Amino acid sequence: MRIIRYALVAATTFGFVHPLARTGAVSPGITVLLTDSVRIVRGKRVGLITNHTGRDELGRSSIDLLHDTPGVRLVALFSPEHGIRGTAEGGARISSSVDEKTGVPIYSLYGTALAPTREMLDKLDVLLYDIQDVGARGYTYVWTMALAAEAANRAGVKFVVLDRPNPIRADIVEGDGIEKKFRSFTGLYDVPVRYGLTPGELARFLVGEKLIPGPITVIPMKGYRRSMWWGQTGLSWVNPSPNIRNVTSALLYTGLSFFEATNVSEGRGTDAPLQQIGASWLRDASDIARDLNRRRIPGVYFSIVSRAVSRGEKFGGQTIPMIKVNVTNRDAIRSVQIGALLLREIYRRHPAQFRWDGNGIEELSGSRALRNAVEHGGVEDLLRDWRKHSAQFSATAARYYLYPP
Repeated sequence: MRIIRYALVAATTFGFVHPLARTGAVSPGITVLLTDSVRIVRGKRVGLITNHTGRDELGRSSIDLLHDTPGVRLVALFSPEHGIRGTAEGGARISSSVDEKTGVPIYSLYGTALAPTREMLDKLDVLLYDIQDVGARGYTYVWTMALAAEAANRAGVKFVVLDRPNPIRADIVEGDGIEKKFRSFTGLYDVPVRYGLTPGELARFLVGEKLIPGPITVIPMKGYRRSMWWGQTGLSWVNPSPNIRNVTSALLYTGLSFFEATNVSEGRGTDAPLQQIGASWLRDASDIARDLNRRRIPGVYFSIVSRAVSRGEKFGGQTIPMIKVNVTNRDAIRSVQIGALLLREIYRRHPAQFRWDGNGIEELSGSRALRNAVEHGGVEDLLRDWRKHSAQFSATAARYYLYPP
């Protein structure tokens, strides 16, 4: 099987079958690397950016697989947001440490540094990236990938992405791009809120559109199609972060994460984070749900629940009314639309209680447009504009696809 680099063709034929792979299952990039392309790391000093989601299709840790592969010298591990085991809450700074099982040092990429330093890279010949993403611009893992790729190229270290599925399909795009003045580590480059690519395809896009320097090598998956949902891959689900507990929360994250930039709870500290929103003052939640249900928004209906919130979160220690988003057709649902419509309805009814958190909504949505539409009306017009932008992005991104529909 050919290794696909950023400037090469956007699809390939997978001829090698891992002897332990299950029939019909997707084999992630780590499996393909070690069964077909191990020459890339054999005899090399290898660094690995990963966390608890870096596993093969049999559930074995990428750290252990590389450490135990003859001829491979795993000399450094790099940890993203949420830590190497994925248990730290969002935003919590990660410290450097040592992996207890292998004795390999772990360098934090979510503390004082967001990318490997030159001193770290001087110890490496190859730097691998192997983390499960959720397909949303606001999720920091892919921006760790981008910054690490830039640093590796400056240092002359080969950078390799071990590709993994987009759990909410790699062929649906939603939302706007992001203006330069609002870019941050939750939106480092100009891609839509739901960008509809695998990590490897996104890396190819960033290099091909000259947003980051190349080259980057991508090790594609075997058996993957871009229209797959996670449950169709045959891979076991591992929470990529504490509040993304299933595919439904990953799907709704792209829209309900907008509430992170408000004083309305996005469900953190409840039984279903990023699947329900609420506030102590949202006493008309049933009216909002009823009005939204009358609009027959594709793929979803809204119900009312009352939920206790854990201390340390918005409304912590209280039981509050919440609107739960129930997915009825995951192929039809557009989460960005749902987040925008919910924001408008809540603001329209509660302008005195509703609050924005700084420029957070601009950093999450990409511009001032959503704030303006929520406050003054025009959300439907904005969503039409976003659909046009998504279509334009998809037309450009198609040049970097690696997998069939």
